[in-house]
Amino acid sequence: MKKTGLFTTLALLFVLAGCGSQNAQGEAKKSTSSSATTSTKIVAVGSTALQPLVEAAAQNYQQATPGADITVQGGGSGAGLSQVASGTVTIGNSDIFAQEKDGVDANALVDHQVAVVGIAPVVHPGTGVTNLTHQQLLDIFTGKATNWKQVGGKDQKIVVINRAQGSGTRATFENLGLKTTKVVTTQEQDSSGTVMKMVKQTPGAISYLAFSAIQDGVTPVALDNVKPTDANVTTNKWVIWAYEHMYTKGSPNAATAKFINYIQSAKVQDTLVKKMGYIRVTAMKVARTHDGKIEDK
Repeated sequence: MKKTGLFTTLALLFVLAGCGSQNAQGEAKKSTSSSATTSTKIVAVGSTALQPLVEAAAQNYQQATPGADITVQGGGSGAGLSQVASGTVTIGNSDIFAQEKDGVDANALVDHQVAVVGIAPVVHPGTGVTNLTHQQLLDIFTGKATNWKQVGGKDQKIVVINRAQGSGTRATFENLGLKTTKVVTTQEQDSSGTVMKMVKQTPGAISYLAFSAIQDGVTPVALDNVKPTDANVTTNKWVIWAYEHMYTKGSPNAATAKFINYIQSAKVQDTLVKKMGYIRVTAMKVARTHDGKIEDK
């Protein structure tokens, strides 16, 4: 009887040990599965000029990549850079270099350039203006010119619509188009889509948009008889342009790198990027450094 009791006890302990091992293996599988799921969750925030491209690429990528989970939001380049630097998002989309954003440690971020975008002044078609000199553009945005007849247009009040502080499109337009940040105080809008609608619907309106955001219903304006075209951007003849950056904090994890590489791939660059009004980085005949210097490629 004693031997039987001993064998029974040993058998019970063996079974319990086996169950514990299976539970540990099960928990390990759950942990691995959870980790895999987390690693494929990508949140990209920032530039509204870049947002449509990243959204379209994310939709296509998720359809072709089981388990990929990508959320794309706007908010402006400043928000994108600040949030990726703080580690609250996976990718910070930006129209400006991280070095141009105060309060951000650019050395902690990795720059992934996915496209180039031209930026042009746009007006309501009723203004009668299709070309301005640099001085006329400056006069409009600094409040010196308040009627379109002062710059060759109709006798109509000029309505300036600006972008919000923190907008990379605004920073690029002011730095390269106006060469000043001291502009007239006026209404400010957060998104490219809203600016497009407002200029289209507001008589006398002027603002600026990335080429990719310009739709029918507004008139892009030439500057000093140079038209805002892709070809002129690639040679820097049209000087108001920016790289579209997707910043990560340090090197991206495997899932994030795979998505960024997808956008940079020739397949996407030659189709989606061109179709949506952006310019391939490889099409540029010049390069611009973060401090504004232009170099031949």
